[in-house]
This record gives sequence, C-alpha cells and structure tokens, in this order.
Amino acid sequence: MTQTTFRAVALAACAVLSIAAAPKSAPKKGLPATSSNWGANIGTTANGSHRIGNPEAPLKLVEYVSYTCPHCAHFVKESEPVLRLTMIPKGQISITVTNFLRNPLDLTVAMLTNCGDPKRFFVRHNAFFASQEKWLAKAQAANREQQERWYQGELPARMRAISSDLGFYDTVAAWGLSRSQADQCLADTAMLDKLRGQQTDIQALNLQGTPSFTLNGQLLDGHDWATVQKAITEKQAQQRAGNI
Repeated sequence: MTQTTFRAVALAACAVLSIAAAPKSAPKKGLPATSSNWGANIGTTANGSHRIGNPEAPLKLVEYVSYTCPHCAHFVKESEPVLRLTMIPKGQISITVTNFLRNPLDLTVAMLTNCGDPKRFFVRHNAFFASQEKWLAKAQAANREQQERWYQGELPARMRAISSDLGFYDTVAAWGLSRSQADQCLADTAMLDKLRGQQTDIQALNLQGTPSFTLNGQLLDGHDWATVQKAITEKQAQQRAGNI
C-alpha cells in the first residue's frame, strides 16, 4: 500500500466521600443513587467493550471509535471536561467504548489498550488518543517496505512490526509492560475474537463513520461532540419532564 493510499485509509470515514452523620435522604425517583467515585467504576460488557461510570445511570452513551480517526481524538479531547470530569463522577452518565477497526493500526492499538489490568483501560485508551498526532504522522511517513510488513503476513507479526515502527513498545513500557508482555497481548486470540465480535455488532448497526454514538440505545445522526452534547441535553430535558 502506498503512502498516499494509507493516508486516505487512515483519515477516511472520520467524521471517554465522606459519610454524613445524619441519615441520608432517599434519592429522587428516576435519578441514580449517589456514589463517592463513579469515575472509578470500570467494567467490561459481554462483547468485551469497556464501560466507565454508573451502570444504572439515566444516560448510557456508547462510543464507536477508531484509533486512527483524528475526529475521534478530537471528540475525546472536547468531551472530557463535561463527560469524564463532570457527568460521570456524578453518576449522570455511563460511557461504553467499542472499537471500530478500519485497518491494522486500529487493531494493534486496540490489542494494546486491552493489554493489562482492565481497570486501567481508559488510561491506555486516552493516552493513545492524546499521542495520536505524533504516531499517526510516523505512520503516514512510513516507507513502502514498512507498510508491506503491516498489511501482509500473519497478524501477530504484522502487529509487532507496527508496534516497533510507531513506538508503541515505548508507550506501553511506561505502564510497566515489557516488550515480551506486549507481544503476548498481540498474540491473544481470545481478545482478537472479542474485537471481531464488536465488528459484527457495528455491522448490524450499519455504522458509516467514526466516531459514531448511541444514547440509550438510539443511534445519533452525527459524528462529533456537538451532536452528543445536544442529544444529552434533550434527553435530560425529557427525563426531567417525566416523558421517559
């Protein structure tokens, strides 16, 4: 694959305490019970996606993201102050991240973000998006021989080549993962099957671009933070009015 072709693939279709002495009052109907730290409540779903926040939150957002999509990185940066720093800690919303795989780089990063303690997934997830501009530039500047190693041969070898060429081994080393441990994760067939299963779910939704979103099971018609923010505001107004 030529450098120009890769650049097109990588950018196409782009459109995460105290206990009072007096008795606590009962939570209002329709609102979640409070927690001291909903931002620390992290789990995995049946298909291997990762969820953060109150699982019984009145708002449930699912993000379908590609690690090579610049718009996905922009969404994470723009939504962070409202979602992960404000609404999630208050138990108002939960966020589930599902991988939308469009190329071998997406797969490699997804295998590495799933490597290690599941409770640390969002640390790894956000770090790869925060550094995306740097490593994606390396990918776009890769020579023909490098790209051939990424797109030809057995998957584990291809992902090892990508990790070496783009500096991913150095990235995961900062989290205490050695190169051999990272290679074991890249060869994890069980995780690969889960990621493939997520693609089946994506196909069933007929998603056309990244990032894509569902809010309380409803597919949103848009691929940016403005779309999500508007949908959240409307859903909250409906809930306050008792319409849903």
